[in-house]
Amino acid sequence: MGDNITSITEFTLLGFPLDMRIQMLLFGLFSLFYAFTLLGNGLILGLTWLDSRLHSPMYFFLSHLATVDIAYACNTVPQMLVNLLRPAQPISFAGCMTQTFLFLTFAVTECLLLVVMSYDRYVAICHPLRYSVIMSWRVCIMLVVISWTFGILLSLIHLILLLPLPFCRSQKINHFFCEIMAVLKLVCADTHINEIMVLAGAISVLVGPFSSIVISYVCILCAILRIQSGEGQRKAFSTCSSHLCVVGLFYGTAIIMYMAPKSRHPEEQQKILFLFYSFFNPMLNPMIYSLRNAEVRSALRRAVCKKSHSQLE
Repeated sequence: MGDNITSITEFTLLGFPLDMRIQMLLFGLFSLFYAFTLLGNGLILGLTWLDSRLHSPMYFFLSHLATVDIAYACNTVPQMLVNLLRPAQPISFAGCMTQTFLFLTFAVTECLLLVVMSYDRYVAICHPLRYSVIMSWRVCIMLVVISWTFGILLSLIHLILLLPLPFCRSQKINHFFCEIMAVLKLVCADTHINEIMVLAGAISVLVGPFSSIVISYVCILCAILRIQSGEGQRKAFSTCSSHLCVVGLFYGTAIIMYMAPKSRHPEEQQKILFLFYSFFNPMLNPMIYSLRNAEVRSALRRAVCKKSHSQLE
């Protein structure tokens, strides 16, 4: 076994082993999606920063969600695009470990931010008269700091357990980025503890937060049904619909990933599912919030009108 262990300085990401013409098509398509992701989330950040009417806890949390989505895309997509142009492109050991750490951090942070946003909607609908007191800026900042801190600490635990492990001579990672389970397959040692920690981490940041979101929305639904006017019910539903769509996309992908029956090509199935985490979800989130949220649309119109007016002057 000792002869099969070597000092690893780089890994090779196999990505998607497809025909070159298909890879070029995917490169153009994914590049376009990547641009939409950065543009959409950047627009959300710009509007929440510049428009004073969006200076509220809900949009404060949304700006951090947009930041996570931009970070998601920037962490994995550029390397994937490079691999589509130049297949089996190597990545340094340090770069691979950094990518693993950042992906886990952003995944955990997004889970917790979605819980925080559901709590914000719960307070807004179930306790509207106390909303400004409960969701003070001090509380909002504390909730965001806790989300980011917990994401960093949990990812750091995984990284600390991963770094001392010896790697075999095979340096080929059958993925488009350094996903932790794909990296663990190259280890020439017992990875039982690492796998248990990954599973425990997944349960703690998926089952617990998702249960909290479900409980919040059960309470929200009960409160909405007690509203007498149809207009009031419609307005209450509209404030939650965007968040529910984002939660459905994020947790729906996770449930499929961890609970769906394995296909004949489980590794290829995992790659496609991880595309949603690192690519399609970050691209769709700003579209959902901009298309389904009247306040965001109004802020965008005000920004466009203001720019047009300044150009005319």
